[in-house]
Amino acid sequence: MKEEDLLKVIKEKNVKILRLQFTDLDGTLKQVSVPTSDIKRVLDGKVMFDGSSVEGFARIQESDMYLRPDLSTFTLIPWEDSKSARIICDVMEPDGRECEESPRYILKKVVNEARKMGFEAQAGPEPEFFIFEADGDNPREALVDSGSYFDMLPLSRSELVRREVVQDLEEMGFQVEADHHEVSPSQHEIDFRYADILTTADRVQTFKLVVKTVALKNGLRATFMPKPIEGINGSGMHVHISLFKDGQNAFYDPKGEYELSEVFMHFVAGLMEHSRYITAITNPTVNSYKRLVPGYEAPVNVAWAVSNRSALIRIPQARGERTRLEYRSPDSSCNAYLAFAVILASGLDGLKRNLTPPKPINKNIFKMSDSEKRGNKIKSLPSNLMEALELAKKDKLVVDTLGQKAFEIFVRMKETEWKRFSTAVTNWEIKEYFENV
Repeated sequence: MKEEDLLKVIKEKNVKILRLQFTDLDGTLKQVSVPTSDIKRVLDGKVMFDGSSVEGFARIQESDMYLRPDLSTFTLIPWEDSKSARIICDVMEPDGRECEESPRYILKKVVNEARKMGFEAQAGPEPEFFIFEADGDNPREALVDSGSYFDMLPLSRSELVRREVVQDLEEMGFQVEADHHEVSPSQHEIDFRYADILTTADRVQTFKLVVKTVALKNGLRATFMPKPIEGINGSGMHVHISLFKDGQNAFYDPKGEYELSEVFMHFVAGLMEHSRYITAITNPTVNSYKRLVPGYEAPVNVAWAVSNRSALIRIPQARGERTRLEYRSPDSSCNAYLAFAVILASGLDGLKRNLTPPKPINKNIFKMSDSEKRGNKIKSLPSNLMEALELAKKDKLVVDTLGQKAFEIFVRMKETEWKRFSTAVTNWEIKEYFENV
C-alpha cells in the first residue's frame, strides 16, 4: 500500500488510532498506539519505544529504538468497529539499521538468502488451539464442547467463536481455506491460504491475537498451549513449505520420482539433517515436549514420507503448483519468525551442499519396534526442552541463523524457563508421593 492510499483509507473510514505492532524474541506480540493525527511521525519512522524493556532488543544504556511501518501490513481492526488499524513494524536502531535481534529481521535475512539463490519461499500453517470456559482451575472441567474430528456442533459456543474468528480474519485480508473441529474436545483448527513466508509469519501473529480476542469477547478463553490437558492429543502447527523459481514451483518435476524435483530432494535432506537441532526453536516451551511423545499422533520420528502422517516430514499428494512438504513438529507456542527462519535455512543448507535424503518411509512408523527404527536409521526428536537446547548449541546453522547475540538471549530465556520448571512442585508429584513416601 502506498502512503497516499493509506491516508485515503484513514480519512474515508474515519480511523482514529494506529496500532503499531512488533514481536519480541520470545514471540510475544507488542504494540504502541498512536492517534492518526500524528500519522506523519508514523510514516517517517519516528515513533520511539524503550528497547531495554523488551527482551532481546537493547541494553539500558542504549534503549531508544524506532518503529518503521511496513505499509503492506496495514489493515482495519474489525472488533474495534474499524476505528482502529494495525501496521506491523520493523524495529530500527537509532542509526537507521534494522535491529539484528528482531525476529522479523532474522526471518528477512533468510528470505534474502533464498532470493540470492533464485528462490521465493512460500508457507502455509495449520494452527490448532483449545477453547475453554473463562474461569475454572481445572482445564478438563472447563472444556466448552465434547466434539471430535470434523464434528459439527451447531449450538456450541466454540463453533460460534470459530465462525466469528473466520469472519474477522477475512475482513483483515486472510483467505481462510478451511476451519473445523479437531480430534480433542474443545480443540479447533483454522487454515489460511499460503503466502510468501514473511507474510505468513506476520499472519500467524495476527491469527493468535484474533483467536484470543474473539474468545474473550464471547466470555471464553483460547490457548495455543501445545498440551493443556494430559491424556488427549495436543495442539500443533504443521507448516507447509514450498520454493518457487521464476514463478514456477521448484519442488515439482513431472519426471522425478514421486514427481518431486532435485531441488526438493536437497531441501528435504537439509531439513532432516537439522531437524533435531532446530526443535528448540520450533517447539520452545517446556510444555511443547508433553505433546511430542509417542501415542498421540505426534511427529517424533525423523523421517520423510509421501502422505504418511507418522513421519516428521510428509509430502501431500497435490502436485504442480501445490507441491510442498509438510513439517509436522512445530507448535504455536513458537515464535513464527524464528521457526520459519530455521526451517527455511535448514532446507537451503541442503541445497547449498547438494545433500541427498534417505529413502522415504511409507509405512506406519508409530507401529515400528525400536530395532526396526534403528534399521531404518530413524532418530527421534529431543524429549525435553533442555535436551533440545543442548542440541541447538551444537548446530552452527541455528546459531548463525538467529545471530550470536539473539541466540544467546534465546538460550538464556529458555534455560531460565527450564530451571523454573525443574524447581516447581507439580500436582502429579503431590498425587504420586504425598501419601506414599
